[in-house]
Amino acid sequence: MLIRLPIEVLIILLPILVFSLCFHEFSHGYIAYKLGDPTAERNGRLTLNPLAHLDPVGSLMILFVGFGWAKPVPVNPVNFRNPRVDMMKVAFAGPASNLLLAFIGGTLMRFLNYTQVFPGESLLKAIYFFIFINIALAVFNMIPIAPLDGSQIFGNYISKTNPELAWKMQMYGPKILMVIILIGILTPFSLLGTVMMPFIKFFMFLFAGL
Repeated sequence: MLIRLPIEVLIILLPILVFSLCFHEFSHGYIAYKLGDPTAERNGRLTLNPLAHLDPVGSLMILFVGFGWAKPVPVNPVNFRNPRVDMMKVAFAGPASNLLLAFIGGTLMRFLNYTQVFPGESLLKAIYFFIFINIALAVFNMIPIAPLDGSQIFGNYISKTNPELAWKMQMYGPKILMVIILIGILTPFSLLGTVMMPFIKFFMFLFAGL
């Protein structure tokens, strides 16, 4: 949890987390706009301004427990030519944007290692956290539980193979997700961390060789 971290780490971590969340939501809106839905643009969400994206409760959660969220970008599937496929594209845009940021950060880290340039401990920490946070956001949002992006990306496949499971995940997903998160916050055991960490380590090595 962030509250356990030194203040100098928090100073680095919080701006990175806020930017990464905003870029994630902006990407949803941008792809929706490119696919024919102007809803996000009309609601002022095609911006990286944190004030347009951050949710008050989600922001407080970031500050006090180390986990939070931004306001979901409004999307109207009626405006898409192929609503089912286009919604999957819009959903995937969020995790993909975080992986893109992580790739950029990883490329910079590899360059610094290759050239043996040492820009300072604080900057190295910032680059590391930038990579880690964006990979973690991408992996987390790919979990196929509503309201995460993974529920839209994998929802159609699950509906075809197991309609009852898909319905239950859509209906009870937010409650299940909140319980899992609270268990991770209140106890030493984190189911999310256990599930996510192998994927995070894979992308950390792939992008940055870490």
